[in-house]
Amino acid sequence: MVLYTTPFPSNFFSFLHSLSWALIFPCCWLGDRLLASFLPTTYEKRQRSDDPCYIQVLFIIITTPIYLALLVSSLPFAFIGFLVWSPIQAARRPYVYSHIQEKACATEAKLLAEWRATSSGKSFCFGTANVCLLPDSMARFNNLFNTQARAKEIGRRIRNGASRPQIKIYIDSPTNTSISAASFSSLVSPQGGDTSHRAVNVGMKRTTSMEYKGENFGVNSCEEGRNWRNGGDTADGEESPCIIRISGEDSDHISDTETDAISGHVNVACLAEIETDFQKSPTANHKGKDADGGSLDSCTASRESLFKVRMADGAVDQSSVNNKLLYKTSIIKKATARKKKHMDDILDHDISAFFPANLDFLCLQEVFDKRAAEKLKEQLHFYFEYVLYDVGVYGCHGCCGFKFLNSGLLFASRYPILDATYHCYPNGRGIDALAAKGALFVKVQVGTTPQGQRIVGYISCTHLHALAGDAVTRCEQLDMLQEWVCEFRKSTSSSSTANQEELVVFDVICGDLNFDNCSSEDKLEQQHSLFTHYKDPCRLSQGEEKPWAIGTLLDPEGLYDEEVCSPDNMQKVLENEEGRKEYLVYPASKNHCPNQKGRKVPLKGSGRRVDYMLFTEEGLNMEWKVDVEEYSFITQLAGLTDHVPVAMRLTVSTGEEES
Repeated sequence: MVLYTTPFPSNFFSFLHSLSWALIFPCCWLGDRLLASFLPTTYEKRQRSDDPCYIQVLFIIITTPIYLALLVSSLPFAFIGFLVWSPIQAARRPYVYSHIQEKACATEAKLLAEWRATSSGKSFCFGTANVCLLPDSMARFNNLFNTQARAKEIGRRIRNGASRPQIKIYIDSPTNTSISAASFSSLVSPQGGDTSHRAVNVGMKRTTSMEYKGENFGVNSCEEGRNWRNGGDTADGEESPCIIRISGEDSDHISDTETDAISGHVNVACLAEIETDFQKSPTANHKGKDADGGSLDSCTASRESLFKVRMADGAVDQSSVNNKLLYKTSIIKKATARKKKHMDDILDHDISAFFPANLDFLCLQEVFDKRAAEKLKEQLHFYFEYVLYDVGVYGCHGCCGFKFLNSGLLFASRYPILDATYHCYPNGRGIDALAAKGALFVKVQVGTTPQGQRIVGYISCTHLHALAGDAVTRCEQLDMLQEWVCEFRKSTSSSSTANQEELVVFDVICGDLNFDNCSSEDKLEQQHSLFTHYKDPCRLSQGEEKPWAIGTLLDPEGLYDEEVCSPDNMQKVLENEEGRKEYLVYPASKNHCPNQKGRKVPLKGSGRRVDYMLFTEEGLNMEWKVDVEEYSFITQLAGLTDHVPVAMRLTVSTGEEES
């Protein structure tokens, strides 16, 4: 199948579309600005709280007539443009495929050869987030604004978080002699060229992050972009894994409840041995990351988000001190300190201030605004070589009715995309029917076997009907989703029983399903057969979540509170039960109070979890076993969206390895 790199099959249609949209856009923009002026966010209200009220009234009185006059004058041109724009949407393709040719050619061979080097297995990291990139006036109904700036910042934070090195922390303890095996994920050192053993001694403060300044600190994003565009190497020797060890006497200071209060000295030993090719990141850290992922105006780069604190035995030899390295790291709970109430709860889970290092696949929802999608795509391309965006249909299209907005889906990948298709849900109702909500199905190649067989995976990204009380509509969409997944796999499979040309190692569904596993109103969706074929790592059973699972839907009124306006602050709040009650939306009940804050009625669960990551072992190659290695709730987009992103790392291993 040929991937579509342009929205239309010919230059003539592209010209007509550009011309017609140039006539329509002024009218749309003026209407958006006019409506937005009457919908201030809580952030804007606080900014204006010290100003006399008549100033805002005067501003509206002056600008409203101007906007109205310009809007009325633009209507005739918009009408002419609409007459041209609407019919040519029938020829529009369902998505636009973007890839960086120079970088893709260099990394594709490396990535696809990884499997040959490992032979026994590999891990893949998936992320999903609802980013609410609607036209500005519509985003304000969710207490969000400045869609264009948010789109650029969201992309920057995601790629900064994903391009970090990953560091392991081991705690030396005389009571535990076991060391958990390192994950398949890449362990990357930020300093290249040094193949000798290195160590850094630092004091760990009472905070959720640590910072060290590196010699590349301060390089701006423009220079980074130029280096990346030219396809140059970002740093030599960045493949050296870094491991942090804490001595036995220091490990005693770590409590189960104070995971961010670790005192003592930390020995950062960067091992000289280079791991096999499959553990190397194809997109090593660019020199001079252009901002911290935690704030809009920070000048430092986010370096690390995930410390795995485990108990280990043995002493660590001290070596030369290197104080030039700077990392920023979030510390999570010790794996051995967690009380595992259920036998199947063996995966690592945390609330992280950053996206996982070495994120392989990203599924986004509500990327509705076209200009915002372009800005987001440009930022994501600093890390992801392959992006599918502008997914969906417009105008009158089959049985889906007239669509003013596309599906809002966006998919980014570090691995080559082989096939992709999109389906629109035909049963949208109310205001949801104005958007082409549907499902995007993608087939990616993640490796090749020594025998030359392709190793592939399937990823589905979707966004279901949002209106409350429409359980039947969502269940119908789940039925269609399952049917479309099966059709896509059959239509794109090149294997047969006699001739297996490819091996399937994972099948994942990501997206905003707009229902949770605890609300009494969502019982119909909770019972759907999708959950018998696909596994939800956060779900114990219908109506019951695992103890560590939290909600992903934030209370819009509190988005700009100081307690949750930064990734670190939101991380601390979500780790606390009282904080979650304050800032998360909880499952609806008969005693549900519309005011989240100060609520005293009993709350069910730990918030509404509407963003899902599901996987299945059905239809995969019999030789491979799929397990969830990590599951994270991410706060890096604090203040930029009303959802909490989630990430999942799947480990694909062989039967021989398990035995």
